Amino acid sequence: MRYIDVTGKTEEEAIRAALSQLGLERDDVSVEILERSKSGFLGIGSSPAKVRVSYELDVAEEPEVPQAKPAEKKPVEKKPEGKPEPAPEKQPEQPAAPVSETEDADRIRAFLTGLLEHMDCRAQVKVYEEEKNRYKVILEGQRLGALIGRRGETLDAIQQLTNYAVNSGRDKRVRIHVDAENYRAKREQSLESLANKVAGKVLKYRRSVTLEPMNAYERHVIHAALQDKEGVTTYSIGTEPNRRVVVAYERGNR
Repeated sequence: MRYIDVTGKTEEEAIRAALSQLGLERDDVSVEILERSKSGFLGIGSSPAKVRVSYELDVAEEPEVPQAKPAEKKPVEKKPEGKPEPAPEKQPEQPAAPVSETEDADRIRAFLTGLLEHMDCRAQVKVYEEEKNRYKVILEGQRLGALIGRRGETLDAIQQLTNYAVNSGRDKRVRIHVDAENYRAKREQSLESLANKVAGKVLKYRRSVTLEPMNAYERHVIHAALQDKEGVTTYSIGTEPNRRVVVAYERGNR
């Protein structure tokens, strides 16, 4: 894990500067507020905000996983799609047509097929290229709750493993998001509702609220939901796996 310290007029400005410098997204990093910005009086005594942005050199450390050999197994024969992918409850962007010709898509499909076989799961693996170097994988099948796990922990582990396996040994990484039973969209809706509810309390009582521990994906949803919310700001505190989002009242707001 490495980090950089960056200053900015506000905490959010410093975070944006750090992300731009690293070429990463909000959910790729952990943010610690080292110094809050101070406006001073008539410009006297003002000071910028200072944040520490931590990031990993690779996608993630390789957890204890099944043998790598399953990734080399011959991919399951791909069946032509009979119907278009049903629209989920919340899906801002419709995925492109399933990918079957690219090397990255084949690597993703081969690894996940082998992993799922090792887990004795018969879910189908569908790979979509949302944009260049960004793929969405949808696992389809019956009773996939075991693949999702409590609060998506198993699904997150599968996603992490897939990113590690596909990006291992390459200079230019691809980003892979894995979903099952539309869990991501449903969880995102729940988190956005929570974020707005908490922001309302912060504005009403002018007090910061610290949320329960969340993983990087969930924290990113909270940050994104409130990034344009006037009067509040968000940042993360603590260390994994107990890292939390703080929804704070923004000073100077009326």
